[in-house]
Amino acid sequence: RDEKLWKLAKKRAEFKKQLLTYFIINVFLWGLWFFNSYRHGDFTFPWPAFVTIGWGIGIAFSYIGAYSGYEESMTEKEYNKLVNK
Repeated sequence: RDEKLWKLAKKRAEFKKQLLTYFIINVFLWGLWFFNSYRHGDFTFPWPAFVTIGWGIGIAFSYIGAYSGYEESMTEKEYNKLVNK
Protein backbone atom coordinates (compact mmCIF):
# COMPACT_ATOMS: atom_id res chain seq x y z
CA ARG A 1 0.00 0.00 0.00
CA ASP A 2 1.06 3.59 -0.59
CA GLU A 3 2.42 5.02 2.65
CA LYS A 4 1.48 8.64 1.79
CA LEU A 5 -2.11 7.70 1.08
CA TRP A 6 -2.25 5.65 4.27
CA LYS A 7 -1.10 8.65 6.36
CA LEU A 8 -3.64 10.90 4.63
CA ALA A 9 -6.42 8.37 5.22
CA LYS A 10 -5.47 8.20 8.92
CA LYS A 11 -5.57 12.02 9.17
CA ARG A 12 -9.00 12.13 7.57
CA ALA A 13 -10.40 9.36 9.76
CA GLU A 14 -9.02 11.11 12.84
CA PHE A 15 -10.61 14.39 11.71
CA LYS A 16 -14.00 12.71 11.32
CA LYS A 17 -13.75 11.31 14.86
CA GLN A 18 -12.81 14.74 16.21
CA LEU A 19 -15.72 16.36 14.38
CA LEU A 20 -18.22 13.84 15.76
CA THR A 21 -16.89 14.38 19.29
CA TYR A 22 -17.08 18.14 18.78
CA PHE A 23 -20.75 17.98 17.82
CA ILE A 24 -21.74 15.59 20.61
CA ILE A 25 -20.00 17.58 23.34
CA ASN A 26 -21.27 20.92 22.04
CA VAL A 27 -24.87 19.70 21.83
CA PHE A 28 -24.56 18.49 25.42
CA LEU A 29 -23.05 21.79 26.66
CA TRP A 30 -25.59 23.97 24.84
CA GLY A 31 -28.42 21.77 26.11
CA LEU A 32 -27.07 22.00 29.64
CA TRP A 33 -26.88 25.79 29.37
CA PHE A 34 -30.36 26.08 27.84
CA PHE A 35 -32.18 23.84 30.31
CA ASN A 36 -30.38 25.32 33.30
CA SER A 37 -31.16 28.85 32.10
CA TYR A 38 -34.76 27.92 31.32
CA ARG A 39 -35.21 26.38 34.76
CA HIS A 40 -33.99 29.54 36.47
CA GLY A 41 -35.70 31.85 33.98
CA ASP A 42 -32.41 33.68 33.49
CA PHE A 43 -30.78 33.47 30.08
CA THR A 44 -27.38 34.85 30.94
CA PHE A 45 -24.37 34.97 28.69
CA PRO A 46 -24.09 31.66 26.78
CA TRP A 47 -20.85 30.32 28.23
CA PRO A 48 -20.73 27.31 25.83
CA ALA A 49 -19.86 29.82 23.10
CA PHE A 50 -16.29 29.88 24.42
CA VAL A 51 -15.96 26.13 23.97
CA THR A 52 -17.68 26.13 20.58
CA ILE A 53 -15.54 28.92 19.13
CA GLY A 54 -12.23 27.82 20.65
CA TRP A 55 -12.62 24.17 19.78
CA GLY A 56 -14.06 25.12 16.38
CA ILE A 57 -10.84 26.92 15.50
CA GLY A 58 -8.90 23.76 16.33
CA ILE A 59 -11.30 21.69 14.22
CA ALA A 60 -10.78 24.09 11.31
CA PHE A 61 -7.02 23.57 11.50
CA SER A 62 -7.52 19.81 11.63
CA TYR A 63 -9.69 20.05 8.51
CA ILE A 64 -7.02 22.02 6.68
CA GLY A 65 -4.39 19.47 7.65
CA ALA A 66 -6.52 16.53 6.54
CA TYR A 67 -8.04 17.87 3.32
CA SER A 68 -5.66 20.49 1.93
CA GLY A 69 -3.53 17.95 0.10
CA TYR A 70 -0.22 16.27 0.62
CA GLU A 71 2.23 18.09 2.80
CA GLU A 72 5.05 16.14 1.16
CA SER A 73 3.80 16.93 -2.34
CA MET A 74 4.03 20.66 -1.60
CA THR A 75 7.62 20.14 -0.49
CA GLU A 76 8.31 18.08 -3.59
CA LYS A 77 6.88 20.83 -5.83
CA GLU A 78 9.11 23.44 -4.24
CA TYR A 79 12.11 21.12 -4.53
CA ASN A 80 11.40 20.52 -8.22
CA LYS A 81 11.12 24.27 -8.82
CA LEU A 82 14.54 24.79 -7.29
CA VAL A 83 16.09 21.91 -9.22
CA ASN A 84 14.69 23.13 -12.54
CA LYS A 85 16.04 26.69 -12.15
